[in-house]
Parts: sequence; C-alpha cells; structure tokens
Amino acid sequence: MVDSRRISMPEPPPNRTVMIVLAYLWPLAIVPLLVDKEDAEVQWHAKHGLVLMGAEVLLFLLFTILTTVVSLVTFALGCVISLFGVFIWIGIAALHVTAIIKGINGTRLIVPKVSEYADRF
Repeated sequence: MVDSRRISMPEPPPNRTVMIVLAYLWPLAIVPLLVDKEDAEVQWHAKHGLVLMGAEVLLFLLFTILTTVVSLVTFALGCVISLFGVFIWIGIAALHVTAIIKGINGTRLIVPKVSEYADRF
C-alpha cells in the first residue's frame, strides 16, 4: 500500500528570492535589510551586499586615483590602464550574479577578507 501523506518541508517565504536578488543590487540592499527583518538568511545577504558595495566603491576610487596619476605622468599609459576598468566592472558583475545564484540556491558566496565584515553588524 502506498502512503499518500506528504512530508511537509518548511517553505521559504515567497518574497525571499526577490529579497536576495535585491540584496546584491548595490543600494537596493537596504530594502531587504529594512523590510525582511525576521529572515536571518536574507539579512545576511543584505549585509553582505552592502559590504560588497562598500568594497567596490573603494576599489573604484583607488582605480580612479591610480588612472588619474598615471594619466598625468604619461597619457598613453593612463588610457591603457583605464581600459582595464571595463574588465573590473565585468568581474564585479560576475561576482554579483554568482552571489545571487548561490543565495537563491540557499548557499552563501564567501569573499575572502570582505565577507567577514557582513557578520560584524
């Protein structure tokens, strides 16, 4: 005889996927941080998204300063270095897409030296 009873697994909230996606879209990470306070996993992803945003802004500022200084010394080399900015942004976009996919699948993307700050606040 076949047992037709279904084992009920706790379902994640229906807006969890949306909140995890928002957590990695730069300033929109504030939305899940403020709206979904009872879900610890969404809170971690929102904090991680904000920490990543801060690290990326810092990286962008350092890259801009480096490019500006090199451009003042030699314009041609500054132009070549500024082209690497495109690859940096592609890498950042790939990092965010990976974090979103891992978050939706229920795991976390741990970025060395950066992710540990998400646990601090």
